[in-house]
Amino acid sequence: MKLLTTLFLFLTLPLVGEEAKSPIREELVETIHTLSINGKDLHYKAFAGTLPYKTEKGEEKGHFFYTAFIKDAEPGTAPNTPSTRPIAFCFNGGPGSAAVWLNLGAFGPKRIVLKDLEINLSPYRIEDNPYSLLDQIDLVFIDPISTGYSRPAPGEDPKQFHGVDEDTRSVAEFIRLYTTRNNRWNSSKLLIGESYGATRACVLASYLHDSLNLEINGIILVSSILNFQTINEEELGNDVPSIVFLPSFAATAWYHKKLDPKLQQLKLETFLKEVELFAISEYAPALALGDLLEGERKKQVIQRLAAYTSLTPEQIERTNLRVCQNRFCKELLRKEMRVIGRFDGRCISIDPAICGEGPTYDPSMENVLGAFNAAFNTYVRTNLNWVKDDPYWVLANVSPWDWGRDSFRSFNVTEGLKILMSKNPKLKIFVASGYFDLATPYFGTLYTFRHLALDPTICNNVQMGFYPAGHMMYLDPDSAKKLKGDLTQFLRPFANSP
Repeated sequence: MKLLTTLFLFLTLPLVGEEAKSPIREELVETIHTLSINGKDLHYKAFAGTLPYKTEKGEEKGHFFYTAFIKDAEPGTAPNTPSTRPIAFCFNGGPGSAAVWLNLGAFGPKRIVLKDLEINLSPYRIEDNPYSLLDQIDLVFIDPISTGYSRPAPGEDPKQFHGVDEDTRSVAEFIRLYTTRNNRWNSSKLLIGESYGATRACVLASYLHDSLNLEINGIILVSSILNFQTINEEELGNDVPSIVFLPSFAATAWYHKKLDPKLQQLKLETFLKEVELFAISEYAPALALGDLLEGERKKQVIQRLAAYTSLTPEQIERTNLRVCQNRFCKELLRKEMRVIGRFDGRCISIDPAICGEGPTYDPSMENVLGAFNAAFNTYVRTNLNWVKDDPYWVLANVSPWDWGRDSFRSFNVTEGLKILMSKNPKLKIFVASGYFDLATPYFGTLYTFRHLALDPTICNNVQMGFYPAGHMMYLDPDSAKKLKGDLTQFLRPFANSP
């Protein structure tokens, strides 16, 4: 269970469904706003509301909470028609996370201003988001049932939503219903998912295509994990995690200036190209030899690993040439009695258990979790006029999560994605990754897409962007700016009008 607890945020919160059961009414609040992007005013309508989730027999099973931001026509011009604008359905991951991260951190019209490498305490500043995608595309942020303000119906077992298939069906029904009620069937439609949300996006796109005949034009994957074997460090004989984590370990050691001066003086991208080449051409074959690796060749590999990670040769040999994520986060700054973040290896904090074998917490999450919770609770009441006393579950306990026929260790959505891209050769995908992300390493994402074996005619349908930041690369202003520029180019062809 170690991998599950370190990958996903199954926190020790009250289990979903333990609060008082009160009916959830279908409601919608509309407000009008103006956003300034690049010195130009953009007029938009914001909606905060709930949509029901019902069975085919009309039995109510739950309600989704969502926020939607729809660009309005310029004053003095004809009103927009829904089909003239593309629309994106956005969600975060976990499983168990609300969509607040992509909303107030990345793409919504407002952005919380944080120092992403430090602990952030109130008061917080929320301002116009210069990196919002609203100038390119309408945005709908979905809180899956059991997260945010989304709830099961009174008397319904929340476990019926806590699984890959269950989650897919319910979110797909939300998208179908929203699309129908708001006359968006003729709009270009995209999915934007972060972390497990990227996993969800791939499964969801296939389900929408196959079961609801609802076509998706594009998918944006932020800090994605599609093949869980790439991070399953605990499976004996699985060498892939050791290979794909190495460049992120090296990037983090480089950031903290723990490397030899000759490596330290290299530019990050140049250095990582060297590490990537070593990982594939030397490290992978060495691991493949298993116990047959010995002598001078083994010594050379150990020395290179030590040089790239700053760990000692003795540590690396003791762990059979495999550097695990948990141990790296603990060891890199052990002498300074500090621990580094998993979501962002640049983050450091006091290590309360210096003699322990692994970190007791993740500073890169601790630094921002309370800030996003406070910011959204403030924003939704004061800007969107959604005035409720219900708790907003940024991270809900949805354990155990039902992985279907697979386990989380072997869960893999790449085959389904390949089939979907073959069925729909016009489907476009953008993949964003942070170099310092030690949760979903960027080289693991590269490895995954390099092994899709796509038809040559659709290989160019996948675009990638890499950023000198962590899992939530949008918290870094320079990376957020670059991400906005990359996505502006990516989204341009989806507009249904010039």
